[in-house]
Amino acid sequence: MGNEERLNFEAPIVELEKKIEDLKSFAESEKIDCEEELSMLYLKLEAVAKNVYASLTPWQKVQIARHPQRPYSRDYIDYLFEDFVEMRGDKKFSDDPALVCGFGKIDGKTFAIVGHQKGRDIKEKMACHFGCAHPEGYRKAWRLMKLAEKMKVPIITFIDTPGAYPGISAEERGQSEAIAANIMGMTTLRTPSMAIIIGEGGSGGALGIGLTDIVAIMENSYYSVISPEGCAAILWRDKDKASEAASALKIMSKDLLDMGIVDDIIQEPRGGAHRNFKKAAENIKASIFKYTHICENVAIETLLDRRYKKYRQMGQFHESPMLKDVN
Repeated sequence: MGNEERLNFEAPIVELEKKIEDLKSFAESEKIDCEEELSMLYLKLEAVAKNVYASLTPWQKVQIARHPQRPYSRDYIDYLFEDFVEMRGDKKFSDDPALVCGFGKIDGKTFAIVGHQKGRDIKEKMACHFGCAHPEGYRKAWRLMKLAEKMKVPIITFIDTPGAYPGISAEERGQSEAIAANIMGMTTLRTPSMAIIIGEGGSGGALGIGLTDIVAIMENSYYSVISPEGCAAILWRDKDKASEAASALKIMSKDLLDMGIVDDIIQEPRGGAHRNFKKAAENIKASIFKYTHICENVAIETLLDRRYKKYRQMGQFHESPMLKDVN
C-alpha cells in the first residue's frame, strides 16, 4: 500500500523525513559523506514518530481508520486467500459491490468471506457507495453464510463501513429488515464465525455482518452506534465538535476491549495498517487461525450457547431507587 498521503498530526514526522531526503540528495550530488548527520536524523525521526503515535487522541485514530490508503477488504482477501471464488447477487434483486462475498483458502483451509468494500478510485467508490451496503448486499451475505453453514465452513467477516446506505432506494427495498434478519440469523448459525473490524465499524451497517463468535478489531479502527460527526451534530448541533464526541463515545479498540464489546485487538504497524500492509495482513492471518481453531474445537451447541450469552451480557445498567415503588 502507498503511504504518500499524511495526516495533519503527522507534520513533525513529514518535516523530518523531508530533511532526511534533502540531506541524502545533497550528499549524493556533492559526493560527500553525511552518514553521521543522517544517523542523528534517523534517531530523531524514530523518537518523534514513537511519541506521535503513542499519544494519539481518539479523533486522530478515527482519521487513521478512514485513511484513503488504508487496506480494504479486497486487499486482505487478495493477499490472504487462495483460490477465492466470488459469489454475486441475492437472488431477489441484484448484486451489491459494497459487500464482497465468496469462498477462499488460507494454507489449504477453506473459509467463507464477507467484507465491506469502499472502493479506491472515484468510479469504484461510486459503485460501492463508499462502503455503504444496500439490502441486497446484506441478503447476499446471508445467502453465503447459510451456504457456509451447510458446508460446515467457518465464516470470516471484514467490517469497514460508515453505515448502511441511507438512501430512499435502500429503504424501499427493506434496509432495516435485511439487517435485522442477518442479526437474528447469525445468532443461530451452526458454524464458527469471526468478525474483524479493519477500519470503520458504523452502526447497523457493521452489525449486519458482525454478530459472530469472535469480534476482533484492528488497533486503529473504531466501532460505534454513530459516527463522531453524527453524535456531535445531535448533541451540540455542531459537527466541528466531532473530536469531543469521539472521546466521549469510547469507540476505540482499547475502550471496546475493556467494555467487552470486542474480544481482541489486532496490532497494526506503527502509523497504521497502510504503512506496512503485509505486516498488518499477517497479524490478521494469525488472529484468524488462533480464534477459528478455538471455536472449531468447541461442540456446536456449546458454541451457540456461548454466542447467545456473549451478546446478552453486553452493556450494564443501574436501576434507580426512585423506580422501585413504581407499579
